[in-house]
Amino acid sequence: MEYMARMERPAEKAGEKIEKAVRKDPGNIAGKLSWATTILGTAACILFVIYGLQEGLFSSQEAMARFLSKFGIWGPLVFVAIQVVQVVIPIIPGGVSCLVGVLLFGPIWGFIYNYTGICIGSACAFQIARKVGMPAVERAAGNQKIGKYMKWMENGTFDKLFAAAIFFPAAPDDLLCFLAGVTKMSFRKFLLIILLGKPMSIALYSVGLQLVFQQFLQLFA
Repeated sequence: MEYMARMERPAEKAGEKIEKAVRKDPGNIAGKLSWATTILGTAACILFVIYGLQEGLFSSQEAMARFLSKFGIWGPLVFVAIQVVQVVIPIIPGGVSCLVGVLLFGPIWGFIYNYTGICIGSACAFQIARKVGMPAVERAAGNQKIGKYMKWMENGTFDKLFAAAIFFPAAPDDLLCFLAGVTKMSFRKFLLIILLGKPMSIALYSVGLQLVFQQFLQLFA
């Protein structure tokens, strides 16, 4: 028994060291995981586009139908879940995922799935920031400067400018959703702005990227 106890002590010490390291700098570990998921997600998206070009998924409706049939009824649900996650954790660029949605499901259903996933993800981002506070905002910001958005809060104009920013596709929507969570804005008001403001920006983003992608395909046809 004494021998077994001596064998367990090194393992316990190693576990204690790992636990202390996590407590000492949890932000660094979370940052590395965030970078890893972003790189992996982007790489997966690039590989999918390459695969799609080789298989003719973006130029043949029949090829696209065969691809989607592999997932059965779960295909749309999986895509919506990916959109939810990419708002909270940037595993792939939001614009790219919107484009993929339109290419996979067509302009109407692609828009619906993009809209559903992004709205749910935005609500999750708001609630996370409301519970965690500024650390969640800072993590979502990464290298982005949030000074001017903080001024919106100081000037008391955040709600109006947030609504205007959500309406246009060029704004950092995901970051603003996190930032809204640390303001006095009610969740009901936030959700109303998202539900009414997102359709136009998603539609413009999706259609614009689709047109650019179609031009790209014509160049290599």
